[in-house]
Amino acid sequence: MAVIKPFRAVKPTRDKVSLVASRSYQSYTQAEREARLDYNPFSFLHIVNPGYKYDKEISGAGRYQLVKNRYSEFKEDGVFVQDKKPSFYIYKIVDRDQQTFNGIVAAASVEDYQNDVIKKHEDTIASREIVFKDYLKKVGFNAEPVLLTYPDSKAISSIMAEIQEQRAEFEFTTTYRDTHYLWQIDSEAHTNTITEAFAAMETLYIADGHHRSSSSLLLCKDLKAENKRHKGDETYNFFMSFLIPESELRIHEFNRLVKDLNGLTKEEFLIQLDTLYRIENRGIMPYKPSKAHHFSMYLDGEFYSMYLRKTNYKFKTSLEELDAQLLYQTILKPILGITDLRSDKRIDYLSGKKDIINLKSKIDNGEFTVGFGMVPATIEQMKHIADDGLKMPPKSTYIEPKLRSGVTIYEF
Repeated sequence: MAVIKPFRAVKPTRDKVSLVASRSYQSYTQAEREARLDYNPFSFLHIVNPGYKYDKEISGAGRYQLVKNRYSEFKEDGVFVQDKKPSFYIYKIVDRDQQTFNGIVAAASVEDYQNDVIKKHEDTIASREIVFKDYLKKVGFNAEPVLLTYPDSKAISSIMAEIQEQRAEFEFTTTYRDTHYLWQIDSEAHTNTITEAFAAMETLYIADGHHRSSSSLLLCKDLKAENKRHKGDETYNFFMSFLIPESELRIHEFNRLVKDLNGLTKEEFLIQLDTLYRIENRGIMPYKPSKAHHFSMYLDGEFYSMYLRKTNYKFKTSLEELDAQLLYQTILKPILGITDLRSDKRIDYLSGKKDIINLKSKIDNGEFTVGFGMVPATIEQMKHIADDGLKMPPKSTYIEPKLRSGVTIYEF
């Protein structure tokens, strides 16, 4: 039984939402960030980069306090307004390729996360959890929902279709040519139906946002211990989520880039690969795999296809069948000597959303020596691994949709 609740979102006013909404801070180049900060006083980037007005980089607890200050100023100036009634919110994105994503912004239960009703498929790093927990505790709000996925529901889809016949509260198009829409659902009948539909689901799955959800659990533990009158319904017992049906989730791969061949010559490296893979030199023509356990490789100006020799390799778990794990177990660790995928500086990751030419150019210009491509994981693989209590390697999936920060904000 999944517990999903409506909440009183803090939102920009209709006339300013397109100016406020931003991508994640890390996704901007320095030049892009500076341009937005210089010429858009309403950008959410002013909140998450509060030292900009002082022309100074500020980190740690000092930054957290300034983030809180900037956020308070946006509320004082009427840029942000909190809804008077707890609501669900339909968020719709139509991207430049005309793919459509429809989901519900809501509050998900920390207890469900702790009890594995909300299941995980990726490991988290303890130090990052603590840093983000301390940040949340100081600023008192979260502007980036955790992406959860659920089995398609006729009851929920019916309500979303009905509400979307009305004019959206927000409608704006980004410079990426994605159009975003938001509708508020505050009628008791609709909120009850949605709540009951989720309550009938045994399991939800985290698609993106493992550190955000784990940090919310740590925050809940802290605030619960400090609250002598804790009841269990306080806002810190929940975290903001964007719930999307499985049929609308899009999963892309992350390609791998490695700086060197671990002391091997090109010929020695290829010979070691030949034990488990059937290798074919494709020359200068880009090659992209189309099946599980098939990989592309770019090395020394040429593309290769690599097909796993299944007679020589047996899968024992659902995790081992994942191509990202297979690449690690057969090549990255035993041949290239990369044991820690999270901290080894010799490896980097490139989203499969980017053209394979991006991978080629990073190798041709000397940043890396070899690159590997694969097909995306499937939602069934992701769920199977989570159900088995296993964890994917880092950067196994690039998940869409990506919401804009600052459109709905959750306070605690």
